[in-house]
Amino acid sequence: MENGADHQALIELIDVKKIYKMGVELIRALDGVSIEVYPNEYVAVMGPSGSGKSTLMNMIGCLDTPSEGSYYLRGQNVGEMVDDELAEIRNREVGFVFQTFNLLPRVNCLQNVELPLIYSGKTRNQRRQMAERALDQVGLSDRVTHKPNELSGGQRQRVAVARALVNNPALVLADEPTGNLDTKTGQEIMLLFETLYRRGNTLMVVTHEEEVAHHARRIVRLRDGLVESDVRVENPILAHQETESIEVV
Repeated sequence: MENGADHQALIELIDVKKIYKMGVELIRALDGVSIEVYPNEYVAVMGPSGSGKSTLMNMIGCLDTPSEGSYYLRGQNVGEMVDDELAEIRNREVGFVFQTFNLLPRVNCLQNVELPLIYSGKTRNQRRQMAERALDQVGLSDRVTHKPNELSGGQRQRVAVARALVNNPALVLADEPTGNLDTKTGQEIMLLFETLYRRGNTLMVVTHEEEVAHHARRIVRLRDGLVESDVRVENPILAHQETESIEVV
């Protein structure tokens, strides 16, 4: 179900400001942002360099806290948390997908995907089963013992997506997920995201590419630390394709 009014907001930012001091100058990276995101929404965040989108994603991903205003994740006030609490909620509730994949080169796919589970209290067998299931979700069940340098760029990004999914997080945050991929491979990753969305995941994608943004169901545009626009996408790319019937390779 997409964004039902009967759901509590998964993410709620209320007049959030982030102010950095650089010498005597104050930099207002976010200057009063209010956004709500509901379970099983697919949101793209766009904006020119310096618009505040990286700061916003760091805030939503619990890597940073507001200077002013409030941020609630699943009803919990993130702004009041100390570092250990932030690390715990980040590991439990947020899955990250980065442009540069951020995989460890010396270990195989299974071990890379297991990484977020190391401090979860799961047994080794439980971690393995969860990692295998996540790799299967992204179509890589036959690559579990391969190391990153034995994979294509698209396959490496799939491993990164599997790692983001392994904890069954409330939110998957993707920062320029197709930035280091060729056009065809980038399209395959967006097809994977469409499949995850249809399975019920909540996705937020930071991108500077209009085509990537139009896979989402909603586009939030930032400028000068403010929300310039927040609109629904009328005809999302891939929305009418039967993604479950398309082989993910």
